[in-house]
Amino acid sequence: MMKVSIYSAEDIFYEGECESLIVPTTDGQYGILPNHCDIIAAITPGELQYKLPGEEKKLAAVSEGLLKVENGNVLILVDTAERPEEIDANRAKMAADAAREEMLQKHSRVEYRSIQAQLARAISRLSVREHVFKDEM
Repeated sequence: MMKVSIYSAEDIFYEGECESLIVPTTDGQYGILPNHCDIIAAITPGELQYKLPGEEKKLAAVSEGLLKVENGNVLILVDTAERPEEIDANRAKMAADAAREEMLQKHSRVEYRSIQAQLARAISRLSVREHVFKDEM
């Protein structure tokens, strides 16, 4: 087991023991098991998978942030972290559509990157919700 702390800008998402994690990073999905080497990595919007002791794998939609593994402890700091049941699918679809439309407009590179991040977050939220609530989509 490893101690994991997942913090969003608004609250504590999870603190406690964990068997494994899969985190979306700039280098792709990154798996973490107990006794992992020390690292620091950038988190991208996507699907966070975590396995708590004696439970099934859980999913969360996370936005940009940072991952730090040090001395067997894992710290995840993200702007947002949402459980599937907290995600409003209609709102996420509208956000994705709005971001796609916005990308077609002429913007500066900074604005374009911001819109890309909004689109990635909306898509990851939909993906997480869809994995858990397949029948409702």
